[in-house]
Amino acid sequence: MTALTLYFHPLSSYCQKVLIALDELGIDADKRLLNLGDPAERAAFLALWPSGKIPLLTDQGRPVPETSIMIEHLQRHHAAVGRRLIPADEDQALQVRLWDRLFDNYVMTPMQAFTADLLRDESDRDPIAVALARQGLLWAYAMVDQQLQGRHWVVGDAFSLADCAAAPALFYAQTYVPIAPAHERLLAYVERLLQRPSVARTLAEARPYFRFYPGRQGLARRFYDPGEDGGPSA
Repeated sequence: MTALTLYFHPLSSYCQKVLIALDELGIDADKRLLNLGDPAERAAFLALWPSGKIPLLTDQGRPVPETSIMIEHLQRHHAAVGRRLIPADEDQALQVRLWDRLFDNYVMTPMQAFTADLLRDESDRDPIAVALARQGLLWAYAMVDQQLQGRHWVVGDAFSLADCAAAPALFYAQTYVPIAPAHERLLAYVERLLQRPSVARTLAEARPYFRFYPGRQGLARRFYDPGEDGGPSA
């Protein structure tokens, strides 16, 4: 039995970031799908990690929180030989960590603002927060598109921690704010991400849950068809 346990939900963008990293690093973990709606399960999880946030990694029972820390921990202690997501070169490693933070803060965070708004009652919706999130994503798209000039992945030629963060963030962000055709480099990068085996497998595992995603109307039909849930196909 593996010493690693990942508490997760397949629909979560941050959980997908870690699932992609596990695949890339060649690591097996006991994946426990968490239902925080179940009072007993929620209480047990809060006893383990009081913030109640997922994903959470445990290594021989010791909690390892926060996705970027989890992935660095996994690389240091459990990665298969020759597998890396953070370069050995210190300057390049800083760039990878920088872009990991940029994707988390400037793509995933505004994307989640859209989802949070849709989960509110109609009377509690916040159009100002949504407008700010939209502006933030448009700015982030332009920033990433510029960074990709002359690069295959976001920090050079090797798939990295930053790309693990980029894949779910951009996948979901597009459902709310499509990427403009003018951002050709970014559009091509997103397609490379989607074709990456680790990303494709993670999204395939999430597919049965996309019907619960508040922004599902913006999902491309190759990932979600309302007809699968008994509704009319597009």
